Amino acid sequence: MAKRISGPVLGIMCVGVAPLLVDCGGMPGLPGMPGGCPADISDPSAIMSANFGLDAKVEGNFKAALSAGATFKKLAADIEADVAGACGKLAMDLGASEADVAGGDGPGDKAKAACGAAAKMIGDVKAKVSGSLKVDFEPPVCSASVDAMANCAASCDATIEPGSVKVECEGGELSGKCSGECSGSCEVEAGAECSGECAGTCTGKCEGDCSGKCDGKDSSGACEGQCEGTCSATCSGTCSASCKVSGKADCSGSCSGGCSVELEAPKCSGELKPPEMSAECQANCDAEVNAKLECSEPKLSISIEGAADAEAAMKLKAALQANLPALIKVTAGIGGKIEGLTASVTASLKGIGQVVGKGSAALKVAGCIAGSIKAQAEASVQISVSVEASASASGEASAG
Repeated sequence: MAKRISGPVLGIMCVGVAPLLVDCGGMPGLPGMPGGCPADISDPSAIMSANFGLDAKVEGNFKAALSAGATFKKLAADIEADVAGACGKLAMDLGASEADVAGGDGPGDKAKAACGAAAKMIGDVKAKVSGSLKVDFEPPVCSASVDAMANCAASCDATIEPGSVKVECEGGELSGKCSGECSGSCEVEAGAECSGECAGTCTGKCEGDCSGKCDGKDSSGACEGQCEGTCSATCSGTCSASCKVSGKADCSGSCSGGCSVELEAPKCSGELKPPEMSAECQANCDAEVNAKLECSEPKLSISIEGAADAEAAMKLKAALQANLPALIKVTAGIGGKIEGLTASVTASLKGIGQVVGKGSAALKVAGCIAGSIKAQAEASVQISVSVEASASASGEASAG
C-alpha cells in the first residue's frame, strides 16, 4: 500500500569540484583536510556569521552553499531518527526487544535495523493471526511556509529587497489562519473539539463505523453510542489527530480553499516559487524550508477479518494504528517533497567550488567545501536508506 520513494544516492567524489580539492577530508578538526575551515560546517548559523575572507561577490554565495549542505545533513539525521523511532516502537509493541531494533552508526543503519525488525515482527504476528489484514490510508499533505521562503530569499540574496518578496504556490493549495470567513475546509489540531472527519482516534459520537470500542465494548461496525476508536465518517467529540470540517464560516484552525481576508502564516502544499536568485541561495532556502515541512496526519483504516487469534489481531491493529502514520508521513509525504533537494544542494556545492578559484583565500576554504561535499553525500545515503526502510516496514503491513 505504501509507496516506495527513494531519492538519488550519491557517491562521495571530489574530482572536478575545484583544482585544490584533491582530498576528500572530513569535518573540521579531522585529518586529511586541505587548508582546514574557519567555521563549523555542521552549523548553518555559524557558517552564515563567519568571515571566510573571500571576494564580497563570492562570500555570500559561498556561505549559502555551505549552509544548504549543513541543513541537508540535519534533515537527513531527523528523518532517520523519526523512522528508526517509529519502526523501533512498532517492533517492540509486537514483542521485539531493544537489542532487536538496535543498529550501527553508518548512514541509515539505525532506520534499516529498526524497520527490519518491525517488518519481521509484523510478518510473524500476521502468520499467527492467520486472517485477512487490510490497510488503507489517505496520504498526508505536506506544506511549506511561504513566509519562511520569503524571509530566507531576502536575507540570502542581496539583490532581493526585504519586504517586497513575492512567493508563488504552484501545483498545490494555500492554507493558513483565517481571521475572516473560511469558504473552503477548516482543519483543527489534535485534541480539539471535532465535528467533521477525524484523521485519528475519535472519542464521542461517530456517524459511520466505529473501530475500537463502542460504549466500552469492542467494536468494528456501527455504533449508536460513544465511540472510542477510529470513525469512518463524521466524529462529534474530540479527535486525537487533525479534524477536517468543510464549509464552516468560523475557523479556529487552518483554512484552505478560500478566506475572505488575507491568510496569516500561509503554507503551500505544492511547490514554492520565490523570486529569481542565485543557485546557492535557492538551494539554501529550499533546504531550510523543507527541513520545517508540516505534514497532516494520514487518515488510516485498518481491518482484520477471519482472525484465528483475536488477541494477536487486536495487538497488531493497535501497534499499526499507533506507529504506521509516522512511517507513511515519510514514505508518502516528506520523501517525495525532498526528492529534488539532493541534486540542488550538490550542484550548489560543486558550483561554488569552481567559482572560488585559486589563491590563498581558496586554499583557506578548500577544506570547507570538501568536508561539506562529503557530509552531503553521506546525508543523501542516509535519507535514501531511511526512506526505503520505512517503505519496507509499512509495505509489510499491507502485503497480502
